[in-house]
Amino acid sequence: MSKQRLGKGLGALIPEFKNESIDLKNQGVTEIPIEKIKPNPQQPRKDFAAEKLRELADTIKTYGVIQPVILHKENESYILVAGERRFRAAQLVGLRTIPAIIKEYYSKELMEIALVENLQREDLNPLEEADAYKRLIEEFGFIQEELSQKVGRSRSAIANSLRLLSLDDEVKKHLTEGRMSPGQARPLLSLSSPEEQRQLALKIINKSLTARDVENLVKNLKRKKESPDIKKEKDAEKQLQQLLIIDLEEKIRKRYGTKVNIKKDTKEGKIEIYFYGEEDLERLLDLLLKEVQS
Repeated sequence: MSKQRLGKGLGALIPEFKNESIDLKNQGVTEIPIEKIKPNPQQPRKDFAAEKLRELADTIKTYGVIQPVILHKENESYILVAGERRFRAAQLVGLRTIPAIIKEYYSKELMEIALVENLQREDLNPLEEADAYKRLIEEFGFIQEELSQKVGRSRSAIANSLRLLSLDDEVKKHLTEGRMSPGQARPLLSLSSPEEQRQLALKIINKSLTARDVENLVKNLKRKKESPDIKKEKDAEKQLQQLLIIDLEEKIRKRYGTKVNIKKDTKEGKIEIYFYGEEDLERLLDLLLKEVQS
């Protein structure tokens, strides 16, 4: 099935969201009885912080519901498409009706709108966010680059979020309940067993370790577990690489008639070509330019 191109963010899905100051009369806003509204079953957010809902309820009590919710009519009732926090806060206040815009959507559109709306907010827990990305990829066929444009997150942020779904269930629970941050949990993915993840997660919580502390701890654990044979293989490989670098330095030295250093670490490096005075620099530049142009 072809995928509808919905542009960037919720404003492309629901035009009313493009402007925070909505002209209610011109947008077809109507008051709908709260008792006729049902939550969207595709809502990705599972937990609504009671304190934040109470703060929003206090604002609604003072100023009313400023921005209407978006509803989809289904028989004699309505499905909540966007604005569940406002809806719940209005219930807390005891409002009987809520301003709403009625739109027509297919069931898959309802789900996509719910997912995108919630991803654009800051209060999803890390696992809810990761699960929303996963559903948009698997059920709508989005690739990470398209998701990046749609929800305003970098591709690396989306990829890192999705990786959290591979954590042990107990570690996921710590994340959901806010006892650990994604930065603290992510290094645990490189541990070989769920039991190791669980044990280290408790250590992170009890000792308030930083993300950098966890990274270093995981590296040390993996280093200690490394067998002597593997260590020998790595040492031999490192020595071979060093010999190849020395050989390459010698070849470049003969080609350009000057001292050459090749410096390399795990991910990057540099080649240093020495010159001794203006004339030597001009000679080297002339050689390099000729090779580039040939």
